[in-house]
Amino acid sequence: MSTLSATQTFTRTHAKHLASKVVTDLYQCARLYGSPATDDIDDYEEELVELLVGGHVSNYEFGFKKNGKRVVSWQYTVNAAGDLVGGSADDGAGGVYARAKVADATYFNFLSYSQEWWNLTQAQKNTIKAKLPVHRSPGTLPSDGNGYWVSDRTYTNGGTSVSRKTFRPT
Repeated sequence: MSTLSATQTFTRTHAKHLASKVVTDLYQCARLYGSPATDDIDDYEEELVELLVGGHVSNYEFGFKKNGKRVVSWQYTVNAAGDLVGGSADDGAGGVYARAKVADATYFNFLSYSQEWWNLTQAQKNTIKAKLPVHRSPGTLPSDGNGYWVSDRTYTNGGTSVSRKTFRPT
């Protein structure tokens, strides 16, 4: 009797693949709604790749808010445990909701760290943060506005998945 065992190492290449899906959505958002700026998107991509490689990101969300409430938003949940949330398919990026009214809304970009991150020493966190082009400050996500959530994409690579939900206005 023989046993077959397989392991998969999550690499920078896998992280770049997953980050590219989120970045495509960021570019589509910028084209449709005017934010974020292209230079900022490049920085978000670099930050996301670095944090994904280390298993340091749990959730990532960007969108528009008004009076502390979401108008339209895209939220990504990372599952780095190797079990693929939403199956093994790697959906195409894009399909960003295009009909929200964001004229009086403010763009936001929010990242939540994983337990891996919180297990690091403060010195380790400082070293990682010093390399990142995005300097984040503590904050809270907006609450849901007048709308609803739709689970609409799953991006997978290297045993890690990123599932996307979209908050759409009604």
